[in-house]
Amino acid sequence: MKIDLEVSEPINFSSGDHQHLVQKAAIKSGHSKGDQPFTYSSRNTPQEAIKYPRSKQRDAANTYAVQISDDVISEETITGPPGPFQDMSVRKGFILKVFVVLSVQLLVTATIIGVFVFSKPLRKWVISVPWFIYALLPACFVVIIVLACCRDVRRQVPMNYILLALFTLLEGLLLGSMSVFYKAEEILWAAGATTIVTLALTLFALQTKWDFTLLNGVLFVCLCVLFVYGIIALVIRSYWLHLVYAALGTLLFSMYLVMDVQMMVGGRYHYEVDPEEYIFAALNIYVDIISLFIFILDLIAR
Repeated sequence: MKIDLEVSEPINFSSGDHQHLVQKAAIKSGHSKGDQPFTYSSRNTPQEAIKYPRSKQRDAANTYAVQISDDVISEETITGPPGPFQDMSVRKGFILKVFVVLSVQLLVTATIIGVFVFSKPLRKWVISVPWFIYALLPACFVVIIVLACCRDVRRQVPMNYILLALFTLLEGLLLGSMSVFYKAEEILWAAGATTIVTLALTLFALQTKWDFTLLNGVLFVCLCVLFVYGIIALVIRSYWLHLVYAALGTLLFSMYLVMDVQMMVGGRYHYEVDPEEYIFAALNIYVDIISLFIFILDLIAR
């Protein structure tokens, strides 16, 4: 059956306003005389009847065919399937796990550094045995590469906790060995400054509307440039070159910390960490904080 329908004003189809058009067309088709006006009441009351006269001449250019469908598009079809972070309980549990693991890592690292700094026999032993530091460097790189690249390993309990504990222990020993070449006051000032900067950047990451997760590729390129710059700084012994290197490293890992915190929180950001990757999230933030501590310590020492 064809319905001859004229629309003279905008109609909101989502609110059901199109129903009176259908009824109007049905009333029209029931009249035998084409020029006879008809009435329609939106509330089925004769007092509120509205007259719609039918024009005798029609412009073919302004005649349109309207198809009305009762199909309802679900909200899930528009927005897509819900993500794992849309459940508030899952997100809170994930963030709690990350902060607990991260707190244990930082506590163990600070304890190891304190033992190296305040134990004179241990300081003398590390200074007399330089190969100890050089042996810790490749061990740390191997463990962090396994945790970062092997997805199944870092999700498998208790293997992920064992590897993370091993990396934390090796990183603590490495930082403790490096700390013997600095004064205790410098280390305490660096630790305090790192704590303040970490808290301030975490609050900034949670409050800002800027999405730092979009800068992932840019920050990686800057990290590669900083790595090359560090090699040049090792060859060229210059005070200002090392000072600029420490300042750039502090700035870069500050941005990395903001990005990793936003990826951990998830929700409104472009990239987010899967709730099962709490070990990976804690590892990222831990490396950011440790790197900040190293560069800030270098700045304070200079």
